[in-house]
Amino acid sequence: MAEWLQLCRSRSVVRRAFASVPIVGTILITINHGDAILRGQIDQDRILKMALTVCVPYLVSTISSVSTIRQMQSGKG
Repeated sequence: MAEWLQLCRSRSVVRRAFASVPIVGTILITINHGDAILRGQIDQDRILKMALTVCVPYLVSTISSVSTIRQMQSGKG
């Protein structure tokens, strides 16, 4: 687990994950909250949900990157 967390915090993994956030996060927010945004129905709960929505591409990219790195290190990739 310590190795996994160390890889999650590595510069290349963090940089790659942050690169996906603006693109995928915007798409997800538009899909999930676009109608409310257009109607001007933005409250604190909605903002929290949008912030959590942006976390999804970061986490998916991080998990994917770490899994790939570990697989390559083990010689199975």
